[in-house]
Amino acid sequence: MARYTGSVCRLCRRENLKLFLKGDRCYSDKCAFDRRGYPPGQHGQSRRGKISDYGIQLREKQKVKRMYGLSENQFRLFFKRAERQAGITGTNLLVLLERRLDNVVYRLGFVNSRSQGRHFVRHNHFLVNGKKVNIPSYQVQMNDVIEVREKSRNIKAIEEAMEAVARRGVPQWLDLEKENYRGVVKAFPVREDITMPIQEQLIVELYSK
Repeated sequence: MARYTGSVCRLCRRENLKLFLKGDRCYSDKCAFDRRGYPPGQHGQSRRGKISDYGIQLREKQKVKRMYGLSENQFRLFFKRAERQAGITGTNLLVLLERRLDNVVYRLGFVNSRSQGRHFVRHNHFLVNGKKVNIPSYQVQMNDVIEVREKSRNIKAIEEAMEAVARRGVPQWLDLEKENYRGVVKAFPVREDITMPIQEQLIVELYSK
């Protein structure tokens, strides 16, 4: 499966939104989006024409896809699953993305970014209800207990992430026991828990064509 290996700072600049893809760097003076807040490329600073409705919808989809670090096929599968569920498709989609294990360990503050969370999940650094789970797309359930393995708690990246957890905060649907390197899923996330500026209805309109 194709995987993006270029500069993730270019993705933030392309979407005209800080997606917090590089952890602590995004909060520092080194953040490329803050230093060069215009699209990447030779013509990034030139005046651009009016974007079409399709273009607006496409950019919204790309923004969310890149935020959660998914390929097009993965994202489309999540959308189809959201469509099959009862309720509002756009909200269902965001909730499914939030419930991914790589996102949950990021939200709990065990890692500095979702990409780092995906890497650490694949390398068996986390337990779910006492069992190793190395599937980043694993959907957490209510009352699941996610914790850092005992042998992994002295990893420098995890220690640094835990020190910075207060800056990002932990969403209300999760409960963090920082001293025990453990988190609990108190409830499923709701739309209000997702504070990033996302217009999910545009994604629904794009895929409904």
